[in-house]
Amino acid sequence: MANRPANAGAHSAGPPRGPVAAPPPVHHQGFPRSRRSPASPARQSSPARQASPARQANPGRQASPPAQVLAWLPYLIVLAGVAVGLYVAWRGSQQAGRGVAVVGGALLAAAAARLALPPRYAGLLVTRGKALDVAAFAVLGAAVLGVAASLP
Repeated sequence: MANRPANAGAHSAGPPRGPVAAPPPVHHQGFPRSRRSPASPARQSSPARQASPARQANPGRQASPPAQVLAWLPYLIVLAGVAVGLYVAWRGSQQAGRGVAVVGGALLAAAAARLALPPRYAGLLVTRGKALDVAAFAVLGAAVLGVAASLP
């Protein structure tokens, strides 16, 4: 190192001298365990682990709990509101203000839904923290409503 200039980077150090040690082994064969991994023989024999008759009849189909189905509802309502607003605005310049107002109202409804619903029921409206989601939807909705108010 004494013979290298002070501004020489690591790339100018040349090949390493002496034996190169291999990296340590990584031991994670069973981690994280997948839900679909086969259960151990002790688990398979327990009666509590037996599959239900409905699952035995159709093993490829997973039962969806109501929370997963209901989580799509607020998102679909907001999406439908935005689609209706864009359609109304697309119909002509006379209805543009009304259509933009519907889009702004849908975004404010998204903010209210994200504020009122727990994360498991808010579905795809959940992208960040609750405060940031509500603030983003509210600011966008208010800005779009401001644009709608300025249109004739």
